[in-house]
Amino acid sequence: MRSGVWRLAVFLFVVGFVLNLVGIVGHVAVSSFAKRWFTTPFPATWTTEWYAYSWHEFQLGQVLTVTVVVAGTVTALALLLGFPAAYLLARHDFRGKSGLLLLYFLPLLIPQMTYGIPLATTLYRYRIGGTVYGVILANLVPMLPLAVFVLLPFFEQISVNLEWAARVHGASRLQVFRRVVLPLAVPGLLTAGLLILVNTVANFELTFLLSGAGSQTLVVTLYYAVFAAGMRPIYSVDAMAVIYMAIVLAILLVALRFVRPTQMVFRLDRR
Repeated sequence: MRSGVWRLAVFLFVVGFVLNLVGIVGHVAVSSFAKRWFTTPFPATWTTEWYAYSWHEFQLGQVLTVTVVVAGTVTALALLLGFPAAYLLARHDFRGKSGLLLLYFLPLLIPQMTYGIPLATTLYRYRIGGTVYGVILANLVPMLPLAVFVLLPFFEQISVNLEWAARVHGASRLQVFRRVVLPLAVPGLLTAGLLILVNTVANFELTFLLSGAGSQTLVVTLYYAVFAAGMRPIYSVDAMAVIYMAIVLAILLVALRFVRPTQMVFRLDRR
């Protein structure tokens, strides 16, 4: 009896959550195509002019360029720096390693505002804040630990015996890295890269604190469109929200196409 009630409660919760999510997203999507929508269940007239209006009014061409540059640069730098760090941490045990990992992963564990404000103050002091470089540096703070966090278990699953066997057969360190380690680490690199890309595009707090005119990503521009002073048609804001949702959804679909959730297996035991 209790099992049946529990299953029914879980089912109703899931159904309610899905309906609520679909209702919110559906309302925004319909509103972005509405010519005028007040009391009727659906708009009497449909139009696509709000997308053109938001593209020019909010300078979405420049905003999307900044978003691509920031997300791509952060992803590349996080993988470039996180790859050797994760490899060394996976291959070497030393006293205080657990404490070092905890300290390293702190940006992922604590709210971004707790370190974002002093970080922004420091970068503005050196005139880096308000620029694209400042946004990239700020996003690297949590994304680099995320890269290590994802890559670490992949390296731990690669047997050291494979590297030793390659060295015994005369392979140099560079050849071992290029022909053994790197091919086996490709799933981890792909997983980490897509996760960093999604998180960077969706990152609001740090980007909001460090961005200025000409360095705002899409999520920050959307926030200003909603809350900044001045009168703007709500339909144009909804159109920009749909563009943002479409971009994030496309990245997620690509991630699910090339990365299986079961690839992210974390070894908790230390051998």
